[in-house]
Amino acid sequence: MSIEANEAAGTILDRVAATIESRKGADPATSYVAKLFSKGDDAILKKIGEEATETVMAAKDARVTGDGAKVLYEVADLWFHSLVLLAQFDLSPQQVLDELARREGMSGIAEKAARPE
Repeated sequence: MSIEANEAAGTILDRVAATIESRKGADPATSYVAKLFSKGDDAILKKIGEEATETVMAAKDARVTGDGAKVLYEVADLWFHSLVLLAQFDLSPQQVLDELARREGMSGIAEKAARPE
């Protein structure tokens, strides 16, 4: 991915995160995001679990059909709800991108061994 594409991805994530953040105090009757926040961690985590399962199922179907469009749709839902979770803990997409950058080029085995116990 080019540097420009990376910056664009970060910008989109930041914009979506800002929208999510702005909905924290909104009326749960009129905002889906506010409704999730009002229900707390368990509701957000449940939704992430549902979206992860839907992503897995879409990938299995795509392997059979050869059409990955549903995978993109479900991953977008998973990412969105992950952004809601980040906002719940006052974390930002940039912090995730920074963590990915820190791990870049590092063996997954080495990265796991370097984690604190």
